[in-house]
Amino acid sequence: MRASDVRKQFPILDQEVNGHPLVYLDSAATSQKPVQVIEAIDEYYRGYNSNVHRGVHTLGTRATDKYEGAREKVRRFIHASSTEEIIFTRGTTTAINTVAASYGRANVNQGDEIVITYMEHHSNIIPWQQLAKEKGAELKFIPLREDGSINMDEAKNTITDKTKIVSTSHVSNVLGVINPIKELAAIAHSHGAVMVVDGAQGAPHMKVDVRDLDCDFYALSGHKMCAPTGIGVLYGKKEHLEKMEPIEYGGEMIDFVGLYESTWKELPWKFEAGTPIIAGAIGLGAAIDFLNEIGSEAILEHEHKLAAYALEKMSEIENLTIYGPLEAEKRAGVITFNIEDVHPHDVATVLDAEGIAVRAGHHCAQPLMKWLDVSATARASFYIYNTEQDIDRLVEGLVKTKEYFTNVF
Repeated sequence: MRASDVRKQFPILDQEVNGHPLVYLDSAATSQKPVQVIEAIDEYYRGYNSNVHRGVHTLGTRATDKYEGAREKVRRFIHASSTEEIIFTRGTTTAINTVAASYGRANVNQGDEIVITYMEHHSNIIPWQQLAKEKGAELKFIPLREDGSINMDEAKNTITDKTKIVSTSHVSNVLGVINPIKELAAIAHSHGAVMVVDGAQGAPHMKVDVRDLDCDFYALSGHKMCAPTGIGVLYGKKEHLEKMEPIEYGGEMIDFVGLYESTWKELPWKFEAGTPIIAGAIGLGAAIDFLNEIGSEAILEHEHKLAAYALEKMSEIENLTIYGPLEAEKRAGVITFNIEDVHPHDVATVLDAEGIAVRAGHHCAQPLMKWLDVSATARASFYIYNTEQDIDRLVEGLVKTKEYFTNVF
């Protein structure tokens, strides 16, 4: 399916911003939603809005079937062994916090190690910081190569027999670099540690096979893969999830409640307290159907082509620095950059005046900004609905930005 045809299925893209046709290059922050997803959510609220698992009436049964059907779609999408390993959450942040608060508290003790990298999003740093402080454990960082990729020789030295958890992003939300999860998991397991993956930027853009990666936990957010906000997934190996205690308590996750003792439902429901995110899960199921029609291999190939084209064109702009690998095949559709003597927020503001949406700031990755020796960067991120014409508009906008600030100062 051509990107121009895919684009037609996203109603929000058919508009002008500040007098210019919209070019949306901020999909790493949140993707846009195709009409199929919007219609699936609308159909739920118009046609069978009901709680799940609780009623025997027709609407409740239909809602439950759609909700659990979405869980099965997720299972197939990431190639998990069972729907028992698929837990619906609010997003990647909640999923990682669940692992830290449940598995981490039960298995990390004083003197143990937790290993991450400098490129992590704050949601894959702070939970481990807090766990390390609580348990008296050591938080360690795998050094990066000059291009921002993980130094695997250093990874082997950093992960030791004291390491209990290794947690890294599948794809960096700043550098776009694709990390060698399978190899890291093998190193972690050789030392008796578990492998946790922040898949927020991985699952939307490439095939994810959790069994092949052999990761112990994988977290993803629906809103970055054409689904609504507020819905995400925690995958966990059944052997871990069965031993883990829930971190939220209330309705739906219980089996029996007495005055002084309670027992929990079986997997996955013991981790889904209260009324779940029903419409979000149904929307996520519709998004997965949509992405499956395109195909994960085709999505990554499209992003590699766009990244290669953008890297070529942007490299021709003087005094523009690109961060991360300069080989398109080593990254997903994310290009982070700075223009010399122009603040990233000013870059984003001028581009917005041209109808081009990019992100500017620290991207919830302040330790990585420090490693790059910058306070902030601008970021253009591509997805299935972007075209080479969008890249041309971006480059034109960047040239205008340079000219504007050259003339002003």
